[in-house]
Amino acid sequence: MASPNQICSVCSTEFEPRFHYQAEERVEQDATGRPRFRTVYYCSQRCLQSSHGGETGTVTCEACGEQFQPTLVSQVIYVARRRRYACSPRCRARILSDARAPRLGEPAHASAAAAPRRSVSESSRPRVLAVFNHKGGTAKTTTAVTVAAGLATRGRRVLLVDTDGQGNVAVSFGLKPNRTLYHVLVLGLRYQDAVVEVRPGLDVLPSNETLAAAELYLAGRQRRDRVLASRLEGVRDAYDHVVVDCSPSLSLLNQNALVLADAVLCPVACDYLSLVGVRQVLRTISQVNKLLGHPLVLWGVLPTQFDARARICHEAVDTLRGHFRERCLEPVRMSIKVKEAPARAQTLLEYASESTAALDYLAVVDRILANGNRDDRTTEERVAVAGGVG
Repeated sequence: MASPNQICSVCSTEFEPRFHYQAEERVEQDATGRPRFRTVYYCSQRCLQSSHGGETGTVTCEACGEQFQPTLVSQVIYVARRRRYACSPRCRARILSDARAPRLGEPAHASAAAAPRRSVSESSRPRVLAVFNHKGGTAKTTTAVTVAAGLATRGRRVLLVDTDGQGNVAVSFGLKPNRTLYHVLVLGLRYQDAVVEVRPGLDVLPSNETLAAAELYLAGRQRRDRVLASRLEGVRDAYDHVVVDCSPSLSLLNQNALVLADAVLCPVACDYLSLVGVRQVLRTISQVNKLLGHPLVLWGVLPTQFDARARICHEAVDTLRGHFRERCLEPVRMSIKVKEAPARAQTLLEYASESTAALDYLAVVDRILANGNRDDRTTEERVAVAGGVG
């Protein structure tokens, strides 16, 4: 695995980048005149400061074209990992306004409308599957880990990406990673250099608490909802399936995860509050379609923590089947083995392969591989129908 160390472009010191300011992209022209991106590194604030303006100390304002000597921190702006200069607060506001990308719930920006669209059938087999629900405690990480492991046991090449700063995927495999998704997103490390092979055919791109800082980084980026897709360019060629474990929120990281994905698998605990939360998941998918210009679909709703002795569980599954028809998968039955497996740094399929929950998750894996969905309703139709859920 390649070393994470880099060479400072000013003093040539070898160091490991740990902060946002230590890496930036420069746009240069190749021999044919086409733009080419190059990442440069600074080992310290002093080297970064010495890089401003070169020998003359003057730079060009990218808003008005005036030459000036930067003396204030506010005159240096980082957009899309590139350094830009503004001679005045007005010019700074103009640059930031031009770089602004759309948020969910806001009018669509031109950059989203111009984004390339992939044609993804509502019933197609998902290559990149986001395991997503706004509500916590619905077994998202268990689902992501077990489904990814199940696909690997079926002979597929799988990448499991953790976009949750809690880092529970790494904990589930007993990993203590030195390089994580933070290094890929913020510092521009190749994703291949952060990936860890945890099982034959199964790689993990882990996360930990450092990922919280990535939210601030993404907020200042142009096309901030597509940074993850850009960093993971090529994963569709390298892997048969990519499974993304999302956090229980609607953050910029989750927006990036949904724009990367073809489809969503929504785990839903068999209780009343989880049923209510499904409506927000559908609205989010619809907004990703409309506002971010990305053809995301709901692949399936998976009832979890199903206790056959509890009437509320049967009512929850019946409600989900009534609204989602064939997109409601068979429920995952409750099993204490689900909670014990991570403590052994094993997947559920390794720790208790004959448990009811393991067999239920394998049925989900087979459904993915069999391309078994037949519900042809649009996302908008399901949003309208789901208004009665709960």
